[in-house]
Amino acid sequence: MLSGFDFRDWLLANDPALSRLRVASRVTLTIAMSFGALLAINYLLVPLPTASYGLGIVLSIEGGVAVRDKGGTPQLITRLLGCLASIVVVGIAASLEAYRYLSDCVFLLVIFLAASARVFGARGHAVGMFAFTSYFMGAYFRPPLAELPLVAIGPVVSALIGHLVRSVVLADDWRRDLLRSLESVRGRINQILFKIAALSAHGRFLETDRQELNQLEERLKEVVMMAESFIPRPPSGVLEAATEPAGELAIRLFDAHLAAETAIVLSAQSLPSFEMVHAIIEGDVIQAPKVADGAQAETIQALARLGEARSDLNRTIELGYATGFAEIAAVTEAAASSEKPDFSLSNPLIRSALQITLASAIAMTLGLALSRERWFWAVLASFLVFTNTNSRGDTAMKALQRSVGTLFGISIGLGLATLLNEQMAAALVVTGISIFLAFYFLQTSYATMTFFVSIALCLVYGMIGSLTVDLLLLRIEETALGAAAGTLVAFLVFPARTRGALDVVLAKWYAALQEMLAAASAGEPSNALIVRSQKLDAAYRDLTAAARPLGSTWSIVTKPGHIRQTLAIFLAATYWARIMAKNHDAAAAGADGQALIDADLARITTVAKRGSECFFVDSRNHSGGRHLPLSNAGARLGAEMIGVTLDRLYPDA
Repeated sequence: MLSGFDFRDWLLANDPALSRLRVASRVTLTIAMSFGALLAINYLLVPLPTASYGLGIVLSIEGGVAVRDKGGTPQLITRLLGCLASIVVVGIAASLEAYRYLSDCVFLLVIFLAASARVFGARGHAVGMFAFTSYFMGAYFRPPLAELPLVAIGPVVSALIGHLVRSVVLADDWRRDLLRSLESVRGRINQILFKIAALSAHGRFLETDRQELNQLEERLKEVVMMAESFIPRPPSGVLEAATEPAGELAIRLFDAHLAAETAIVLSAQSLPSFEMVHAIIEGDVIQAPKVADGAQAETIQALARLGEARSDLNRTIELGYATGFAEIAAVTEAAASSEKPDFSLSNPLIRSALQITLASAIAMTLGLALSRERWFWAVLASFLVFTNTNSRGDTAMKALQRSVGTLFGISIGLGLATLLNEQMAAALVVTGISIFLAFYFLQTSYATMTFFVSIALCLVYGMIGSLTVDLLLLRIEETALGAAAGTLVAFLVFPARTRGALDVVLAKWYAALQEMLAAASAGEPSNALIVRSQKLDAAYRDLTAAARPLGSTWSIVTKPGHIRQTLAIFLAATYWARIMAKNHDAAAAGADGQALIDADLARITTVAKRGSECFFVDSRNHSGGRHLPLSNAGARLGAEMIGVTLDRLYPDA
């Protein structure tokens, strides 16, 4: 059994900044407080309809995961707009209750509008989710139009309590989260160094040791991406290497991960002496290479670079505690530039909205064939399988996860509901724990989240006396139908194979990098290369804009996706191109420098042919065989690092 200290270590290892814990706690606490407030209103002021409770609970969840504006006031505005949308669509659902076919068609219109609202950014996304969920609940509970004022109490209470929990009780603080995650990065680097030191002391490197170091490197990668996600973006949303404090910090994190990966690879090839590793651990990164013999020089150079990365990280953490990252925060204060929403079919968000609407229509038709009362479950499943997916394969996997999670969750939930029958207090506690665990694991496993949500629903049905085996079987069938409809549409309608806009801007980025390297190969002066590196910067900004819709999600709690991870690689390559341009001297480069440039040009020719494929393959889950260069600074290092970063796009190239 885990002790308190062991549990804390496990928690920090899996959730370094405690962000998952905080989000799960927010959702659970908001549901509990909203339900309690509605009960108090019901008994002390006025009896409330069931729909008010249903909306209050469901919108407490949506408010916890969908509202992602920066700052308390914008969040409150979004919640109030969501409340207004909720009341309007519930009113529409109630007024159309006598016209079932018309109501179903209006539901599809609401689904399309809710999905396409993402073109307006975070606020549109949240309001759209409030509207979809509210129409769903309104059509399910069918409240009389006369009860609408009482029904509206549910959304209003959940919005106000959700804002209180989010802004006061469990408030966001990106400075705190960034510091925690940076400290976790430092801790993971220390673990890698300590492991290498232990191996050096024993003088052997076994396959089990290689696997353990690879696991440590994987954990480091995860926390590096988490730390990067807490760095505030400027109004453009683009981190620009070497021109903004935020961009410089992102590059330092990327370099730290790359240095750790390199140290692991080279230590496996040639173990350094314990004294050398100890010198690195003690911070003597300048003296460490001097005590290395010739055979170990390459490994020690890599370890020294890791030590330098750790020292840079220490200074960043100290500066963060001293100034609260004032320079980074200042960049975000400028007003964001307004962009005209794109409602054309060239926008992936609009194509996705059409996919979701068509999938919902198919799910509605099939669901009605099974049940006139419970077909909403099929529509919900078809809607949600498009969550956080960028390809048809992603959608199919999400559909499978939802179906499997529902099946196993209902199986366990049925047993728990039977066991806790007539034990209301125990059932409420287990329901609360299930809800908490569902949203704690949302970031890491959609199937696990669905599993715990299904358990909670079984317990709720048991407490209200509606739990039957037939009802649970119907839920499984409706969920499977909805998931199948979503998968079918994902494969047949606007399948995520056409990435024309992204391919065009990516080709411009490769062309700009190729132009700069060709100019360096031709011996052009540094100032000419700097001009070309600025073209590369502009191409990178265009690339981030083109990739942004692909990274759009329906959830605030997601793992750093492939889109942002791949953009980090392009950011690093852009940064090192700038370093090379600034320090290039054709006369001093010599044959070795020319060979590096030629190798980079050959790489560009190879990887550019594969276009935007790099955004849709998991090219980060590996420990590369290539390692960091031996040079310490200047144009040579820039050229070498361009090659290293390009290699990370396609390890199999």
